[in-house]
Amino acid sequence: MTNIMKKDFETNFTGWAFIIAALLLWLGWALSPHHIGEYIVASDFEAIGESVWTWIWIYRIHIFGWVTMGIALFALVSVTARKPYRVMILPGAGMVIIGTFTLAIANAYFYNFGAWGVGQTAGKSAAEIQAFVNDILYTNQYVTCFIRFGRVFSGVGLVLLGAAFIKWNIISKWLGWFTLILGFAAMAIIMGIPDNYEIYKPMFHVKVVWLILMGVTFLTKGVNLPKADG
Repeated sequence: MTNIMKKDFETNFTGWAFIIAALLLWLGWALSPHHIGEYIVASDFEAIGESVWTWIWIYRIHIFGWVTMGIALFALVSVTARKPYRVMILPGAGMVIIGTFTLAIANAYFYNFGAWGVGQTAGKSAAEIQAFVNDILYTNQYVTCFIRFGRVFSGVGLVLLGAAFIKWNIISKWLGWFTLILGFAAMAIIMGIPDNYEIYKPMFHVKVVWLILMGVTFLTKGVNLPKADG
């Protein structure tokens, strides 16, 4: 099938959405005065309370990074989900979107409970704070599950997207392979390594790099599409 290069407002919008998502995600992480770990623990409330409003606003930036990533992927679908690509692009992007918004919801929980917990634990003893943390333990467990499977769902989608990019030369093949390997790595770490939180941390930064590379590619090169649709 003969392809032509598509580079127009649609690809520019998609590219900027990827780049803005990367900036919001990474700045929200880098500027945060405190990072919650795999679970909310008693010491988090004191740390957040030292600069609670700064923490709240920076966390909002981070959460909107996940939302903007979802927008970028919807835009990617609107540009590329055509015959014969759509059989892999649509489920691939769909899985990444599901994983992305699962992560956004999980982070919104940490944002809400982190800020709310500061007020609930203010002036209380260490034993009282620990009792409060114990009361939210079950919700903590649910949210940690959301984070893990949000990463797995995203990984599955990245594998499908990467395979589609490689098979049909939609974008540069090296970026297709990067996408595919990133997806496999995300799944392997979460599913294959029991104590995966610390090991997974670098994957967040790799995903930010992927977002930037996708954005730059769409802005500078556009995408290859079937000639009949171009």
